[in-house]
Order: sequence, then C-alpha cells, then structure tokens
Amino acid sequence: MDETLHALGGILLRALPTFFLVVLLHFYLKYVFFRPLDRVLQARYDATEGARRLAERSLLRASAKAEEYETRLRAVRAEIYKEQEEARRRLEKDQAAAIDQARHSAGAAVAAARAQLDGEVMEAKRALDREAEVLAVRIAEAVLPRRAA
Repeated sequence: MDETLHALGGILLRALPTFFLVVLLHFYLKYVFFRPLDRVLQARYDATEGARRLAERSLLRASAKAEEYETRLRAVRAEIYKEQEEARRRLEKDQAAAIDQARHSAGAAVAAARAQLDGEVMEAKRALDREAEVLAVRIAEAVLPRRAA
C-alpha cells in the first residue's frame, strides 16, 4: 500500500503543473476572452433591446397618430355630411319656394285665362242672342206671309 500511495503521490506531483496550468488558463481565458465577450454580448443585447424599445415606442406613436388621423377624418366627414345636409335643405327650400311661385303664377295665369274665357263666353252668348233674334225675325218673316195692312 505504501507503494501505491507513493505512486499516487508521484502522479499528483506530476499533475500539479498541469492543474496550475488549467487554473491559470481558466483565469486567463476568463479575463482575456470571456469578460470582453460578455461585454460585447451585453452591449449587443442592450442595443437590440434599445432598438426593440425604440421600435415599440415608434409603433405606439404611429398608433396614436393613426388614431388621431381617424378621429380627424371622422370629424371632417361629419362636417362634410352636415354641410351637404344643409345644402340639401337649402336646395329643398329653394325648390319649394320656386314651386310655390310657379303655382301662384300658374294660378294667376289660370285665373286670367278663366276670366278671359268667361268674357269670351259672355261675348259669344251676347252675339248668339243677337243673332238668334235676327234669325228668329227672318224665320218669322219667312214662315209667316206678310199681310197687307
């Protein structure tokens, strides 16, 4: 057993420089390679997250602008519809006034034509009455022989 322990001690003694080299390599790689790599990766992560946050803020601003645009567009459309409705009402009012005026002028024209026609009828009746008298006298003269008085 002594030999085994002595052999084991010799192996450990020969392994010590390798162990120290591995520990030294560990700290060397940690400070020379992994720390700068961690810093680069952290910077990259921060840049990526910063870009992501910037994109989210831009998206929120764009959404707000789009909503504002939609709100303004709805307001403008409502104003246009209101103006169109007012224009339509004015047009209806103007048309109603024109129709009333046309009715009044047509009524006046009808009344004037009726009055003229009534006058012409009265004149025609008078003319017929006169002519009827003349014809009655002629018929009477033609039918009744003249007597000598």
